[in-house]
Amino acid sequence: MRRFLAIAIAAGLAGMALPAAAQDVPARIKQAGKIVIATMPNYAPITYKDPATNKLMGFDIDLGEAVAKELGIAVEWQEIAFAQMLPSLQTGRVDTVLAGMSDLPARRETVDFVDYLKSGAQFFTLTSLAGSIKSPDDLCGKAVGASRSTNWPKQIEEWSQTNCVAKGKAAINVVGTEGSVDARTQLKTQRIQAAVQGNETLPYFQQLEPNTYTILGTAFTESLSGMPFAKTAEGAQLRAAVKAAIERLIAKGDYAKIAAAHGLQANNIGKVTENQGK
Repeated sequence: MRRFLAIAIAAGLAGMALPAAAQDVPARIKQAGKIVIATMPNYAPITYKDPATNKLMGFDIDLGEAVAKELGIAVEWQEIAFAQMLPSLQTGRVDTVLAGMSDLPARRETVDFVDYLKSGAQFFTLTSLAGSIKSPDDLCGKAVGASRSTNWPKQIEEWSQTNCVAKGKAAINVVGTEGSVDARTQLKTQRIQAAVQGNETLPYFQQLEPNTYTILGTAFTESLSGMPFAKTAEGAQLRAAVKAAIERLIAKGDYAKIAAAHGLQANNIGKVTENQGK
């Protein structure tokens, strides 16, 4: 009898454990059997498309699929312009975002973040210009571009004030671009002399376009990429479920494998945080 009870209890606990992750998900999402995630595939190796198959690829895509699997649901990816991602989250069109979005105090006025990846703003130039632009110090007085949808233009201005203006040199001419693709295009046409992207992306583009880009120094900031969630009861519940899912992926070693597959070992966050971006 005792053995029967033990087996029954164990079976019951096992039965409860299997759907536990899915039970953490809000009822609406559980009933739909899917989480709707916004992305914009223009930021390799974070999120992009395979040129041959047009299939979504990247660290964020693989992480999103792994999180959904942990939660016992599927992913519906929605390709949305970066500027429309948070409005789409607030209107309920999407449940969260995976697009290398920086966790910033200004954004936390309307959403809460689960931080899942480290990043840093990185100067780079054309290899053909590297003879005269050898370090970030050589950018004083020159035009440097970065996506205006990010906090990089502001960070470039701050760097310029400290490293150029304060030392009696000309300030950097900060050029806001339509995105990182536009920044690289303007760099190639030499409308700007350097650009800034997240340090997680540049090794990929150096491989994709050999002898085209030269990295200048090291990342001059450190930031956190996060998944935003609505400031609602449902958003808070989903945020907690996703955070727990990423923590399980880290504990199992799956997160590290996904990061390594995309060359992002240096950007491994190690520990999941919430609303810790600066």
